[in-house]
Amino acid sequence: MVLLFDGMIALYQLHLVKAETARACIPKEFKLVEAFGYTLGGFFLANYEDSPAGVFDELVVLAGLVWNPPTSCAWATKVFVNSNEACEHGRKEVGLPSHVASFSKRITAIPKQKSNKTIGFLNMIGMTTTTGTASSNSIEDCMDVQVTEVKSPCVEDSCSFNLTTTLVPAALSLGKWMGPTIKMSLPSFSGRTEYTPDLFKYSCKIQCRVRAVHPTKVSRNSELEQCSEQDKCSSSSISTTTMDHSTSAAVMLSKPIFALKFSCMTMEVEAPVVISNCSSSNNPLRTC
Repeated sequence: MVLLFDGMIALYQLHLVKAETARACIPKEFKLVEAFGYTLGGFFLANYEDSPAGVFDELVVLAGLVWNPPTSCAWATKVFVNSNEACEHGRKEVGLPSHVASFSKRITAIPKQKSNKTIGFLNMIGMTTTTGTASSNSIEDCMDVQVTEVKSPCVEDSCSFNLTTTLVPAALSLGKWMGPTIKMSLPSFSGRTEYTPDLFKYSCKIQCRVRAVHPTKVSRNSELEQCSEQDKCSSSSISTTTMDHSTSAAVMLSKPIFALKFSCMTMEVEAPVVISNCSSSNNPLRTC
C-alpha cells in the first residue's frame, strides 16, 4: 500500500538542538547523530491539499537525527494536525505521535529590512524571496501561524507556538524562480507511542521545487510558564506529558540555522514495516 499526498506547500527548518534534549525522546535502540553536544532537529510545517486524510495542516517537531546506515533520518517527537481524521491516520497507519491542534493564520504587511551580504548573495542566485537590497519604504507580507494543541486549557497553552514567516505575494511569485525540481527518498522511523508500541520503518518519496528562505521566527504565548507550573502542582501523573511538552518547546525554540521552502510537492509514503530487536551487534534492528 502506498499513501499519496499531493498539492503540498511546506517549510522545512533545521535547528541546533542539544543532544541531551533529543536523547530524552529517542528510543534507546537508536544512536543519535551528534557533534559537540548538538544534533540537527527543527520542524516541518505543511499544508496538504489532497491526502488519504483529506485537507489539513501539519506541524512536525523533529527532535534530532538518528543513524540509519549508511545515512541518517530525523526522529519526530510530536506531530500536530488540525483534523481528527489526520490524527487517527497518523497514529494507526504510520505510528506517528499525532495530536489534534488548532491552526490560526494571519497575514500582515511589514516594512522590508535591508539585505545583508549573505542574503544578497542568495538573492543573486535566486534562492530567497527578495531581489537586491530593499528600499526603506517597501513592504512584504508576513504570515503568523499559531498552533495550539486541543486539550484541557493548561495543556493546550503548554503546547502552543507562534510561527512568523515571510511570504511572497502570489502575483509576484509567478515571475520569480521557485527553485529547482528535485526528487528524493527519505527513510523514516516512527512508533514507540501509546497507540503504536512497536518501532516502524517506512520510506517517503518526495518530488518538489525547493529553495532557501529566511528562517521562521518561533515564540510561545506569555501565559505558558505560569499555567505549566500550576498544572505540575495539581497532579503527580502529569510528568510524562510535561516532559513531552518540554521537549517540543526546547526543539522549537532552539537556534535556527537553515530553512527550505517546498512547493508543487507530491509525496508517496510506503506502508510501514515493523522493526524488531536482533541479537546481532552488526544488525541491531531488523524488519519483520
